[in-house]
Amino acid sequence: MSAVNLRMPGVALVLGVLALSMTLSTQVRAQPPAVDPAATQILQRMTEYLDGLTQFSVHTQNVVEDLLESGQRIDTVVSATVTVSRPNRLLAERRGEQVDQVFYYDGASLILYNPSDKVYASEAAPGTIEETLAFARASLGLLVPAADMVYRNAYPLMMQNVTSAIVVGKTVIRGVRCDHLAFSRPDVDFQVWVSDGDQPLPYMYVVTDKSTPSLVSVSTLMSEWNVSPDIADERFSFVPPEGVSKIDFMPVDVNSGTQP
Repeated sequence: MSAVNLRMPGVALVLGVLALSMTLSTQVRAQPPAVDPAATQILQRMTEYLDGLTQFSVHTQNVVEDLLESGQRIDTVVSATVTVSRPNRLLAERRGEQVDQVFYYDGASLILYNPSDKVYASEAAPGTIEETLAFARASLGLLVPAADMVYRNAYPLMMQNVTSAIVVGKTVIRGVRCDHLAFSRPDVDFQVWVSDGDQPLPYMYVVTDKSTPSLVSVSTLMSEWNVSPDIADERFSFVPPEGVSKIDFMPVDVNSGTQP
């Protein structure tokens, strides 16, 4: 039985992006780092609303920035449709320049299926979505950017070590009026655009890596939210089509934390 690298390259399973640029005013730039309660309250309201959803689905578009050795920036775009049924069902269908994958989690098994290669890999998984996402990252090297939006009780996770939080202002994303929030931590900066209506859903999420001079970002644009989809449990189970072979996940290099 062969082993193939089915790693999900820096993307979201849960949740992808299109970067919008916005020039901050001189007044905002001049403000010293501070945690504005208005920003944290909006973020907490968003996470509590997501926590309360039993099922939801969302379409995401991810833009993953990278730099060539020459210094030229290259963006990779990956689209995904993510469906969640708590506490232990997850389905992500991902399509992009370098990826054609479907991620299944049915409460017992985690399966990654590559339709174009006609192969899939399967591993026994923990009993909740949160535990499975952690297992997928640590043991299998499956990276799920924006997974913060899928985790329950995500607010403490997102606020950990935050040194600055501001409300940048109001903007409109695909016809939805949103509050634009910006947060800073020692390792990353992140921005969230949250609907200011009765359903405080995230419509955009940008994470910028501060550990390198290039400050590359992963941006996620979210659309087509459905907070009450009618989804049968069978939808989260994988039945191998005819002609599809089972292979092994490649092991994670325990020294580097990534797959070889």
